[in-house]
Amino acid sequence: MEDIFVGRLMSSPVETVTPDTQVHVAAERMIDEGIGSVIVTDESGELEGILTATDFVHLAAEQRDIDATVENYMTTDVTTTDANTEVRDIADLMIKEGFHHVPVVDETEGVVGIVTTTDITAYMSHVQTPSPS
Repeated sequence: MEDIFVGRLMSSPVETVTPDTQVHVAAERMIDEGIGSVIVTDESGELEGILTATDFVHLAAEQRDIDATVENYMTTDVTTTDANTEVRDIADLMIKEGFHHVPVVDETEGVVGIVTTTDITAYMSHVQTPSPS
């Protein structure tokens, strides 16, 4: 894989919600947009957390209240990257940690995108020749 940077693959802009958004509203947004996560930001756009489809699996399995707010279920210890990180490095991290979504942040602009396993897979399907059947 050639050296390519996260900024070239990331999805942008990202869908965001605030911590006080009801969980079912966040779920509807994810379904409507066909995405697997929403970024949780405060009023000034600073990263507060991430809410993923996996969080909803846990929510359903534990039969929790879907009228609760995002802040009750979001992950707050979020691993981030920047647009200048090599895709190989972030892919290695995602495999090692079991992440499917990594927000892309900029020191001055805040959250500028998100890189997902889908983004990396789509890129790889274009640069690698598929193996014969």
